[in-house]
Amino acid sequence: MSAARNNDAMIGKSSPWATWLVGAVAFLWIIPIVGIIVTSIRPLNEISLGWWNVEQFTLTLDAWRTVWDKYPLAYAFWVSVKISVISTLIPMIFAPMAAYAFHFLQFRFRRVMLIIVINAFVLPSQVVVIPLFVLWRKLGLIDNIWAVIIPFAGMSFAWAVYLVKSYLDDFPRELIEAAQVDGCGPIARFFYIVLPNSLTPIAAVGILQFLWTWNGLLLPVVYLREELPLTALLARIQGVYDRNWDQVAVAAIVTTVVPLIIFIVFQRYFTAGASTRSGSKE
Repeated sequence: MSAARNNDAMIGKSSPWATWLVGAVAFLWIIPIVGIIVTSIRPLNEISLGWWNVEQFTLTLDAWRTVWDKYPLAYAFWVSVKISVISTLIPMIFAPMAAYAFHFLQFRFRRVMLIIVINAFVLPSQVVVIPLFVLWRKLGLIDNIWAVIIPFAGMSFAWAVYLVKSYLDDFPRELIEAAQVDGCGPIARFFYIVLPNSLTPIAAVGILQFLWTWNGLLLPVVYLREELPLTALLARIQGVYDRNWDQVAVAAIVTTVVPLIIFIVFQRYFTAGASTRSGSKE
């Protein structure tokens, strides 16, 4: 018992050098965030000398007013919300179904179909940009948010299925067999047994997909003209020749607030393990 207590004490006690190392890394990560915030609330003539320069320090919200009045920031925010939410819900709904079918059901060409789905990992998203542009132009979907939602959801389906299926590898088959003995069909077993005990990977898929679609730039810039999300609007605000770093900082802050909140609120799903499942083996 004493040895176990000593081991627990050693595990709970952190070494000083590790604390200093983590603190130094955290400080390096915080510096750019502080720089963006300071840049957004100082005049351009001051930040051109360096946002860290404090010889002359003036606080102003001119950049915030300019961005809000000059650019459709609120509308771009709403477009980003629509694209990200719909593109996230689609794989969250269908990827668990596909993973369940590949893992627990027996049907013809199951392994071949799984290999085809997993091989979609190696397909770069840039490869489909031009063919999709030609297709969307023929279908009249240019400047339509579905021209972005469809490839966002489709290109994420492979890794979403793989993530959920990897989680189901340790799922106790005794629960599935017991439900089958009780007369539950494949659909009932999914909704009543597998789905309630697979919230961790589904939430992880949702978080990763939301962050990816919210920060996506290439597809919105290519396929959208007026229905611009925040990332595409940020690229437009940045311009080419004007030194509007203060306005870019404002747009960057608005763009990163939502993903930061989403990650902070749901970060526990990244560290949740098999113990979160009611049906896991002891």
